Amino acid sequence: MRLVTGMLAVWGLFSSCATQNGQPSPVTAGLRSGDSAINRNSIDEILNNPKPERPGLATGWGHEKFSPTYARDFVRASSQPAGTDVIYYNNPEGIKAMTSDASRVGALQPAAGGLVQWGIRGGSGYLPTYKENGFGRRLVAGEKGGHYAVYVCNQSKSTLELVASVDGLDVQDGKTASFSKRGYLVDAGSSILIDGFRTSYDAVAAFKFSGVNDSFANLRHGSTRNVGVIGIAVFTQKGVNPWTWMPEEVHTRDKAKPFATAP
Repeated sequence: MRLVTGMLAVWGLFSSCATQNGQPSPVTAGLRSGDSAINRNSIDEILNNPKPERPGLATGWGHEKFSPTYARDFVRASSQPAGTDVIYYNNPEGIKAMTSDASRVGALQPAAGGLVQWGIRGGSGYLPTYKENGFGRRLVAGEKGGHYAVYVCNQSKSTLELVASVDGLDVQDGKTASFSKRGYLVDAGSSILIDGFRTSYDAVAAFKFSGVNDSFANLRHGSTRNVGVIGIAVFTQKGVNPWTWMPEEVHTRDKAKPFATAP
């Protein structure tokens, strides 16, 4: 399967997660978010028929950033991802309203059985991150007008394909997100920073915290049903020995107990 790779900013924040040497990171071919995204007619229709303003944050269509792409091959081991994860975001007041029982945690958390670590970066570092006690949701606090990016580090020993969504929309084509969409490739031990909806093979529109009515989801689709959520799906490569990309599985088996511990 032919993929297209996007030239994104990547930061090697850990010795085990280096940059991809300035090389682009994989994305799908076909239409991009900007090819038929926000046009004058869609904006006029929404402005002439405004919805009641919902409180809290959504993701708007930010400034355009240069981000060229190139082609690369990748065949998935399965049509289903090896793992998925989700982060909910809102302003601080919204997070307090969503849960009264949350603790501050590190911004980078493992996902997909330890294949990746990921978190949300703001303009000057990672955004405040919380974990809801008991239920376990991860929540990130942002501020209206601030920009953000999705940082993902490949902890495995194999190239992974990463499909990402914001407000229920695929970051590549701006349409409803699904596992069938193709994504960015992240090489073993490397990291990627996804900082916008792709508008073409050469650029992205930066993620920007906005009001719900001003969100990309509303301006393009007239829907705000899924605002406030960021998701990733991680796919492994066909023909790669699973024991090379499942570090947590080996650790879990090492800790397996033959008998229950007495109370």
